[in-house]
Amino acid sequence: MISNEKVLELLKGVIDPEIGLDIISLGLVYNVEVTEDLINITMTLTTPGCPMHSSITEWVKNILWQAAPDKNAIVNLVWEPRWTPDLMSDEAKKALGI
Repeated sequence: MISNEKVLELLKGVIDPEIGLDIISLGLVYNVEVTEDLINITMTLTTPGCPMHSSITEWVKNILWQAAPDKNAIVNLVWEPRWTPDLMSDEAKKALGI
């Protein structure tokens, strides 16, 4: 069975194309829940009007399907709590000069 930690590691491969950093480092993933037949991701984007929202959520589903094709991946895109740069990792802040 794929672990939450493995899911988080895989999601580091999903890059926000407008910022150029992965969604984990940006603090966009709020929760990961893995069950016997499901991977449930709760995440946000940097802005509600992000033009890449469909692409990013599809990339998340695709990377998870490649690693665990026997599980259904669901991406819950939420806007609360609102994303802020405070959620970014220290490395991401440094990379962006924050």
